[in-house]
Amino acid sequence: MRISNKTAALLALLAFAEHASAHGLWTEQRRGNIEAVYGHGAEDDAFKAEKISRAWAFDAAGKSIPVTIERLADHARLKPLSAPASLAVALDNGAWSKTADGKWINQGRSQVPGAVEALHTYKYSLSILQAHAHLPDLKGLRMVIVPLADPLEVGVGKPLPVRVLIDGKPAADVKLIGDYRSAPDTISATTDAKGEAQVTVRNEGLNVIAAEANQAVKGDADIDSRGYFTSLTFIGQGHQH
Repeated sequence: MRISNKTAALLALLAFAEHASAHGLWTEQRRGNIEAVYGHGAEDDAFKAEKISRAWAFDAAGKSIPVTIERLADHARLKPLSAPASLAVALDNGAWSKTADGKWINQGRSQVPGAVEALHTYKYSLSILQAHAHLPDLKGLRMVIVPLADPLEVGVGKPLPVRVLIDGKPAADVKLIGDYRSAPDTISATTDAKGEAQVTVRNEGLNVIAAEANQAVKGDADIDSRGYFTSLTFIGQGHQH
């Protein structure tokens, strides 16, 4: 069956509308800084820095390191007091409502007449920066991908065992994206009843493993559900400095 150019353009537009609120969060080293990145695959978008709600940094033993959030005009930087072994960040993206024509508006249902869907989205990211890092309790991240082996030592092309937690509990049937930056719509694995899965390490450089989930909400005038995005990032074996 052939699809006309007009139909193809419409389908592309609908796909774009569906993904308008589907951005993820991760951190990268840029120009000597640890920067929070808000994007989808290769897209790297400007965002309101005040949406970064919290940041954590830990030493190799899992003890907390003070970290400040530098809020710039179009993004945010994380400034730990000393070099961390692991780092986490949270972004509160607020309420989003979808109109009948497929547009997403960054407000709750009560402020968007005729909204057909409304959710509050939260984005989280955990970064492993040093080998043998001991991870503390990550209860500040409502959804988190926890590595069950040291991701910096697994090696490219080999499986990394992970566990996905939502509100501290193992989450079954969660789809994991093995390379969010290069293939953000390609599912690599799905968690089992224990919230566990094996994800192949894709890159010698930065790896961003990601997952999303939704929780239904009852009795809220502004939202029908909460949407969670979470990522686990690390540099592949052999490219650490």
